[in-house]
Amino acid sequence: MKNKLADVNEVTAMIKDGKKLIVAGDESALKKLPAGHWIGGTIPYFMSEKGGLMSHDMIFVNEIPSYVKQMTVRTYTEETVASIYTDAPSNGFSVIIIPGSSPIHMSFALNAPSYEGFATKPLIGWISGSHLDDIGKVRPKVFFGESLKILDDKAVAMHITLPDGKYADINIINIFTQGDGDEISFPEDGFTASTALINGEEMNFADYIVEHDIDIRFPLVADYNGAMINISFQSIDANKGITSFYAPVFKGVAYRLARPVHDYVEEFTDHLPGKGIDSIFFSCNCILNYLYSELEGKKTGGITGPITFGEIAYQLLNQTLAYVVIEDL
Repeated sequence: MKNKLADVNEVTAMIKDGKKLIVAGDESALKKLPAGHWIGGTIPYFMSEKGGLMSHDMIFVNEIPSYVKQMTVRTYTEETVASIYTDAPSNGFSVIIIPGSSPIHMSFALNAPSYEGFATKPLIGWISGSHLDDIGKVRPKVFFGESLKILDDKAVAMHITLPDGKYADINIINIFTQGDGDEISFPEDGFTASTALINGEEMNFADYIVEHDIDIRFPLVADYNGAMINISFQSIDANKGITSFYAPVFKGVAYRLARPVHDYVEEFTDHLPGKGIDSIFFSCNCILNYLYSELEGKKTGGITGPITFGEIAYQLLNQTLAYVVIEDL
């Protein structure tokens, strides 16, 4: 697969040559690209062949394979994104990029599992972001390359139809597992929580975190029939008794605090697929992994791509690496 970090001139040449691309980069770099068959999202952090890095000038490129003959690009609003699965091709996959902290980001996070056709077709993607120093100052964006539209309130998606004999498979690498501590659940869905049920006993969740001196670098983890799904902590306001998350908690789901990870790179390497890295079309990793595990300059086992403000593998994920492979039947 032709996935790489490139400069603006190289990406521009690819677009002018008619290549179909999915790109990630700083807003200032993406604004320099010409119109063409591409979609993109803002982020200046990457997994590269040389290791994790931050760059305002470079762009990560995923080139659609030449054997793909049909591709449709659409934008989605908060109201229309529920059709993302029914719009997807019967044989292929879809890539969606959603601007971070937008209403559609929140809506997708809360409602994706209830969309018609949820998880019946492969959906991969990510939440666009900004430099960490610009959070709250610069709105994350997505780009619709065919008309050079820059959007901060809509998602952009590329629906890719694969030829007969090939299929797409979505996977995640999550180094976190449930610890042996208390069972935690919540009385309602949401990105914030005040009350939680700790082993069935109601109490303020922020108070619980403070009293137990919990390290919020490690997420809450739910076990969905063997699939570990993380909910990362954003902040704790002990004065107001409110805990905020980067993805929503869901009512009635049993969570536990993650078992601590002491060496991210070692754990990550142990979780890498034994084969098939060369068949990875797209992958993305979480900005929290980049920060908490100090990934700058550290290689992620040959897997490259953008570092994101949220990963999408059917639904919104946190502190996870998500990827899609294209393989022969």
